[in-house]
Amino acid sequence: MNALPQLSRLETRVLGVLVEKERTVPDTYPLSLNALTLGCNQKNNRDPVMQATEREVQAAIDALRPLSMVIESSGSRVMRYAHNVGRVLHVDDAAVALLAALMLRGPQTPGELRTGTDRLHRFAGPDKVEAALAALAARPESAGGPLAVQLPRMPGSREHRWAHLLSGPVEAPAVETARPAAAQPAAGGVSEAEFAALKAEVAELRAIVERLVRNPGAER
Repeated sequence: MNALPQLSRLETRVLGVLVEKERTVPDTYPLSLNALTLGCNQKNNRDPVMQATEREVQAAIDALRPLSMVIESSGSRVMRYAHNVGRVLHVDDAAVALLAALMLRGPQTPGELRTGTDRLHRFAGPDKVEAALAALAARPESAGGPLAVQLPRMPGSREHRWAHLLSGPVEAPAVETARPAAAQPAAGGVSEAEFAALKAEVAELRAIVERLVRNPGAER
């Protein structure tokens, strides 16, 4: 199998929506262009949130159809669209569910993916999610190459995040940069700016005390 061309973010969103709606609202699947556009622009369970037009979604469909990733069917009045992800990529339902979650919500940890795919595919346990992700990452070049990649662990996180590779290589997010020196806490939990202000105040009080010692009758 030849590797697929890199898909745009909107093209992967279209595929993710079709997979999701097939599993969650089968009565309205395949989807009309209007329903598919609404699914792409949902504000919940989407990252990033999009504002794609029907024309843009139609262009994404037209790009996916020659790849056999989207199948068009004529309904009673409007054209309807279904995905063909599992058959084209030669992966099982578990892998399709994971890819859909990654296409809809971006990089996630295995724990987040298990929760996010609950309505798409029921994983028996965290180990099953990790095994399915590992299989996607180890997919041989003869089968089209890897479909997922493990990202470096974020600071403070106990789990690695995973991302899909249908849109090409994924750049690991930059580690959070250090705060400016003025805002960094000094010893005792006080910032350097606060420490400098306290130091100046102490110096002023010391000067007053020394002046009073030299001249007890002087005013402060």
